[in-house]
Amino acid sequence: MNWRIALSDIDFDIEESKAVQDVLNSRWLSMGEATKQFEADFAAYTGAKHAIAVTNATAALHLACVVSGLQKGDEVILPSLTFVATANAVRYTGATPVFADIESMQSLNISPTSIAKHLTKKTRAIMVVHYAGFPCDMPAIMQFAREHKLIVIEDAAHSAGAWLEDRHLGTWGDIGCFSFFSNKNMTTGEGGMLVTNDDALAEQLRLLRSHGMTSLSWDRHKGHAQTYDVIALGYNYRIDEIRSAIGCAQLKKLDRNNARRKELTILYRELLAELVPSISVPFAEAAGVPAYHIFPILIPKRGEIDPIMLPVDNYRQLFMDGMKTHGIQTSFHYPPIHHFNLYKEQEPHKKVDLPITEEVCAQEVTLPLYSTMTKENVRFVVDAASNVLEKMR
Repeated sequence: MNWRIALSDIDFDIEESKAVQDVLNSRWLSMGEATKQFEADFAAYTGAKHAIAVTNATAALHLACVVSGLQKGDEVILPSLTFVATANAVRYTGATPVFADIESMQSLNISPTSIAKHLTKKTRAIMVVHYAGFPCDMPAIMQFAREHKLIVIEDAAHSAGAWLEDRHLGTWGDIGCFSFFSNKNMTTGEGGMLVTNDDALAEQLRLLRSHGMTSLSWDRHKGHAQTYDVIALGYNYRIDEIRSAIGCAQLKKLDRNNARRKELTILYRELLAELVPSISVPFAEAAGVPAYHIFPILIPKRGEIDPIMLPVDNYRQLFMDGMKTHGIQTSFHYPPIHHFNLYKEQEPHKKVDLPITEEVCAQEVTLPLYSTMTKENVRFVVDAASNVLEKMR
């Protein structure tokens, strides 16, 4: 569909084109100088001691679980309100995801209190997700993790450019995992990055990223090695030079583009409060410096906007369909993982009690947000939302 206002867009121009052309001219396309530069730049930007580029964020999450020693019989506490890859990465190792609730209708991040309620003798790790790029309560989570000797993996897929206190998100825990998918604040199309301050973990991550080989093709090409050994059962999770070069260009724009996302978010909040006060916007009291990756709203409950209770089963879908008639693309983040058949089958007799997650997931809609949006675009979206809700009454 030819959307008037798409859900997301990218900021690509001559810098990305030149970066790609430079790689093509070099005639070296697998991991090499561009990847080394991308890793160095990202480590310097986040303040992490090590940054390891991989093919996507799911690979990053999987490697983080592997080097954390997760295995069958272990449990990992994580939110259900996230993309399914967060939980899948845990299951790849044979470990079991245990879903905790989120904090509130205003903070859609995992609740430290709920984490504590799900602690068992089998718990080995906590995997936090900084929803929409807004920081989780990392001081509380890290204190709890250290008290119980738990590993902390940060799913920072939404969080490039986000900070809490004096630390970049992704560097609070033992390992942080970033995504550069095409809708992210900085993108390489596909791509991911792991960060850690632990030398031993970094060594394992680099080894497992490329088949457990002791040297890479680039090392042999440069004459630094002639052969290699395989000392671990690794994976082919390498990134390529084209994406790494794009990543270097995108990283330079990140702060500027995140600042623009903040401006648009503030405008959204002001206009919605004025024109559509029945819509709630989470994270009004956000800590730190968020990344403003997406713009989630909570539409009114069915009874709140329709006293007659028209025979419509899904008011969110009705709202999204209404926005579509205005040419506006919307989405929702996310279908809760514990609702998926795959995860119902995992423990069919176990009741998952996540009341706040359930309530949010029935009302959440994601409106368009990207750095190249205009203020006029935001006003158009808010006017459309007002129009659609009025027709739903």
